[in-house]
Amino acid sequence: MKNPLETLIIPGGILLLGFLSALLLPAPQFGLELSKQIQAQLHLQDLNQLYTIVFCLWFLILGTIEYFVIRFIWRRWSKA
Repeated sequence: MKNPLETLIIPGGILLLGFLSALLLPAPQFGLELSKQIQAQLHLQDLNQLYTIVFCLWFLILGTIEYFVIRFIWRRWSKA
């Protein structure tokens, strides 16, 4: 039987793992020329906006990947 709170646990787990990734894994860094080019293409005011978007996406993606890998391992080997 599925947990009725699973719809809340999944996003919470993703955010928690994303936060842990922020502490453990380095985020990507661009060179100055590439950063300026991306900033111009996305019509951003400064590089702080660019790196805020990059860091948020990076950690959410890592958290999602980690969540699904851990969930797969948990379901595969713990319920055998």
